[in-house]
Amino acid sequence: QVQLVESGGGLVQAGGSLRLSCAGSGRTFSRYAMGWFRQAPGKEREFVAFISWSGGYTYYTDSVKGRFTISRDNAKNTGYLQMNSLKPEDTAVYYCAADPDTWGTSSSREYHYWGQGTQVTVSS
Repeated sequence: QVQLVESGGGLVQAGGSLRLSCAGSGRTFSRYAMGWFRQAPGKEREFVAFISWSGGYTYYTDSVKGRFTISRDNAKNTGYLQMNSLKPEDTAVYYCAADPDTWGTSSSREYHYWGQGTQVTVSS
């Protein structure tokens, strides 16, 4: 069993930066791919980025490429999402998730474990 806790959300002006953290419990977290998803009000949850268990492979949705960076520190059982050049359309609740079965995927159905989410609000 893995439990995930996100932190680092908040209110920021457009063009600003935030770094989200995802703290995982359990020794197996480091063996799982990790993903970040977000859900804006009235919209479906959407994929943002994932990273393989080793950190050697990352993948981003087009709208965040060049602005967001996903990373992890397995020694600390923690994953990160560095978000730069934020835009109002990035406003959403951000969730981290862990996938024990694949190298990483953009499909939310593959992720077994989810955090509670952290709110990111970008003002114009």
